[in-house]
Amino acid sequence: MSEQNSAASASVNRAKPYQLMLFPLNNGATNVYYVLVLSYIATFGSKVLALSMIFASVMVTGMRLFDAITDPIIGALMDRTNGKFGKFRPFMVIGNLIMAVSILVLYCLTPLIPASMEWARYVAFVALYAIWVIGYTFQTSCTRSGQTVLTNDPKQRPLFTIFNTVGSMLGMGVMQFLIPLIKNTLNVYDEAGVLITSGYARPELYRIITPVGIGVSVLLTILAIIGIAEKDRPEYYGIGGAKQEKVKLSEYAAIIKSNKPMQRLMVAGAGCKLALAIATNTTVLLALYGIMMGNYDSLYLPMMILGYVFAVPFFLLSVNTSQKLGQKASLTRYVTVALVCYVGVLALLLVSNVNNPATMLAFPFNGGSSINLYTIAFILFFGVGYGAYYATADMPIPMVADCSDYETYRSGKYIPGIMGTLFSLVDKLVSSLSATVVGIAVSFVGLQSLPTQYDPYTPGMNWVVIVLFCIIPMVAWAATLIAMKGYTLTGAKMKEIQAVNACRRDAVAKGMKLEEAMDKWQTMDQLPAEYRS
Repeated sequence: MSEQNSAASASVNRAKPYQLMLFPLNNGATNVYYVLVLSYIATFGSKVLALSMIFASVMVTGMRLFDAITDPIIGALMDRTNGKFGKFRPFMVIGNLIMAVSILVLYCLTPLIPASMEWARYVAFVALYAIWVIGYTFQTSCTRSGQTVLTNDPKQRPLFTIFNTVGSMLGMGVMQFLIPLIKNTLNVYDEAGVLITSGYARPELYRIITPVGIGVSVLLTILAIIGIAEKDRPEYYGIGGAKQEKVKLSEYAAIIKSNKPMQRLMVAGAGCKLALAIATNTTVLLALYGIMMGNYDSLYLPMMILGYVFAVPFFLLSVNTSQKLGQKASLTRYVTVALVCYVGVLALLLVSNVNNPATMLAFPFNGGSSINLYTIAFILFFGVGYGAYYATADMPIPMVADCSDYETYRSGKYIPGIMGTLFSLVDKLVSSLSATVVGIAVSFVGLQSLPTQYDPYTPGMNWVVIVLFCIIPMVAWAATLIAMKGYTLTGAKMKEIQAVNACRRDAVAKGMKLEEAMDKWQTMDQLPAEYRS
């Protein structure tokens, strides 16, 4: 191999196919807990522990003040870690272990606290959730930060979105599919077939789903560790490699302030996450398909399956667009598609009338009725919109690696840990905010606890559903598009950044000081010819 080809090849760090497929399963591992905890913790707190519904919902968001302190510390710790087992793998293992133990105790043991000791239930609920949050930060941050060592190939990074989504579907999908089925077996009915107690209100449900969720998450974590093992080494850590200079805690604030693409991506990522979290919230779907449309059992699974089916072509389209035009172009294009389609969904929900079967969703399953024109129109608008936003919901995750590489290009600093935890903070803030928003919205129509699919229609519930299922996601997508308008890390810019970083890295490895390399090579036209191919 010629020197030119060798240098050009060195500028691109490519992952093997199995690495690309396995490491994103780490996000699937954390998303198991996303469903297990963030989708059900408010229900568990209010219906099983008999805590205040508002408290159970608001506490989850209030804990973000705790995150604001712990997340930067964890990020800085990750940036300073470089041991025998690498930078990322220890945090993946420790994080999963912390989550497993804390949620096992929360869901399986706290119901044993006597109702007379209500204060102890509140204390245990808050303390165990706080511990779980630390574990969640440990592991989920690795998904974002670990991409910096996995690959910097502009052709491969977009593929991370597909495999990450597959991992998410394995984690979230398994739990979203199993939990309602298990819940149905635990429903308690009277002799007339009238529901007395929903399975969601029975502690037995959480004792069953917790070990199932832990088992799935542990398996996905092990596979993810195998995927990153060969890349979790110093030679892939930024420009300096094993000689990487540690960043002082006092420097982080200035770095964050100067990294404009990261700031914009945080807003865009928050928009994508909020839209997904609200529109797929269990309570929102219960209210939509159960209370508003009248047959949750007939509608939920078919609509979920249809959504996933529509998502497949958008995954392929988004990757193709990302590889040709960059990830920014792909994100903005398909978020726009989602926004436009949800205008149609909004219109259909506005004309829906519980007293008119022609304007209600219908599937011929589990006591449902024949499909109608309204349902066909809803499937088209919802399906295309869901496919577009589901394919882009996790797209900001591989873009975090771009922002980290940009920081290395801009300042010479390699800080994937703080980048990962910042986005983890945004993830948790938005996810928990969704639970709070849902809880507050439901309380506005006079409900004292989160509804089930068997609750009777409540005046104003249609507006709660319309706001939560459509309007808030649409506003969130609009925020994403606005943030992305000024995002400068296009496909062409990332190619330049990777080439410049590679040239500097090779020079530093040969003995040049980092500061000298930073000053000498800043743009593509300044690079030796072998790095410009």
